[in-house]
Parts: sequence; structure tokens; C-alpha cells
Amino acid sequence: MNLEKVKQQKSMKELLEFSIINIDKSSGPTSFNISDFVRKSLKEIGVRKTSHFGTLDPKVTGVLPIALNRACKLTGYFLGEDKEYIGIMRIHKDISLEEIEKAIKEKFLGKIIQKPPVKSRVKRQEREREVKKFKLLEKNNKDILFHAEVQGGTYIRKLLDDLGKELGIGAHMLELRRIRAGIFKENDKKYPSVNLHDFQNAIDEYKKGNEKFLREILIPAEEALEQIFEFVEIKKESLEKLFTGKPILNEDLKKREKFEDNKIICVFSEKKFIGMYEVLNESHVFAKPKFVLQPIKA
Repeated sequence: MNLEKVKQQKSMKELLEFSIINIDKSSGPTSFNISDFVRKSLKEIGVRKTSHFGTLDPKVTGVLPIALNRACKLTGYFLGEDKEYIGIMRIHKDISLEEIEKAIKEKFLGKIIQKPPVKSRVKRQEREREVKKFKLLEKNNKDILFHAEVQGGTYIRKLLDDLGKELGIGAHMLELRRIRAGIFKENDKKYPSVNLHDFQNAIDEYKKGNEKFLREILIPAEEALEQIFEFVEIKKESLEKLFTGKPILNEDLKKREKFEDNKIICVFSEKKFIGMYEVLNESHVFAKPKFVLQPIKA
């Protein structure tokens, strides 16, 4: 799918109805505060609701994708994606990088068991998470710059606290910045991140009749989904019944596809996004709807 072509073919009303904005969050506000600010800023031009893809602590900065309107229903499809961070850990007793790296290699890489911190909003029960990268970049006395790539739902603050306890010296997070959330990255040309100042400027320009800057930061949700999920195409004549919530039959497919049972896929028709479906492979029924994007009424 050609991102720029998709944007050009859509009106601003269509974009605002089903898009994502890659916000570069500053330190201070909560993720909810940022999401609410985006909603209020866009309210008078058609945005009714917003939702963020993965909470960042108030002091944590970086990538915070915000969904607009009907794209809010897609939050669950993005939350589990891997996250990447750059941060500073402060150890409470000075030891060598080699000792810390040894503990990381033995206990904090690959599949780990983690219990959410006391202040988290989720149930405090042990969960398996995967740490794909945990690299120490630089040490300045007791402060250590690190780079981590983890499975969605991994708590970096807790990871550092557990590391400090394992070493017997104590450690805590001093600074943290998320540089990637799934397909959304900082300084990305395809899905550019935008700070709140530039976001507000784009809205001001739009109100003056210049929609260029707002268009640039709106990411069509279907284009983002296509980067994560496999997809199928259906016949145009099957659209009407699918919009009523009926399942996809094998005869509706443009080309017979084979996917494993329960797989979540994107469905398109003539390059137009129809929805998210779960594969069933039951007799003549190919998949059932999880989310269907109804056409915007004029």
C-alpha cells in the first residue's frame, strides 16, 4: 500500500475518522493527559475520541501513538507489539560493567518472569515477558546508559529494580525514553513523530485553510495495520453483506487463501480497508468479523 497515495485519496474527514498520530511525549503529563489534549485540540474539526497505544509514566518521554475516532477500537491490535527504550539506570553501589552484564546475560535476557510494580493499574500477578535486548552503552560513576528492546507489557522500571536486587546493590531508573512502539519510531520518515508544539501549529495552519501539515502527521490506520498483519482481498460484490456483520465465506475471496485457525488478518477490497477478521476455516466459512469499518455517511 502506498502511504502517500492513500492519504491523497482520502478527504480530511476520512483521515480524522480512522487515523493515528505518532506523538513525541514530553516529561510531565500522563499518557491520558496527552490523549485528552489531542482530542480537545481536534474536537472542533471532527474528532470525538482518542486512545493511546501503551501507557508511558509521566516522567518518561518518547513515542506515544494516539488513535483517533474509530481507530480507537484497534488499540488491542497494537498494544502487544515490541517496545524499545534508551534510558539511564542508577546503581546504588559502584560495581563494574562486567559484573552487571554477567547478571543480565544470566537472568535478564530472553524469557523472564515479572510481577507488575505496586503502583501499576493491572493485577499484580507474575507474567512471562521477553527481553530481546538489554545492552549497557556507557557508565559514568553510578549512572549507566542502556538500550533495551522488550515485549509489550514489560515494565522497565521493575526490570532495573529486579536487576539491582539480583546484584545485591540496588538500582533504579533515572531517565527513560521510548524510541519505538511496534512500527512507530522516533525520527521516522514514514510515520513521523510530532511534539505537541508542532502538532498545535499543524492545527492552527489547518484552521487558516492550509491542511498540508496536519495531513503529514495523520497516519491512516489501515496502512499501519498492513505492516503488522497478513491480509486478504474480497470481491466487491460481497461488500454489502460484510458491512452487516456477516462472516466471510470462501466464495467471497478473490483468491483462496490458507491461514491457520484463529489467526487475525486484515481484509481489503480493491485496496479499501474493510476490517479485522479471525480465521475459522469451518466448512465454507473462512473468517468471522472482529472489527468492521463501516463507510462514512455523507
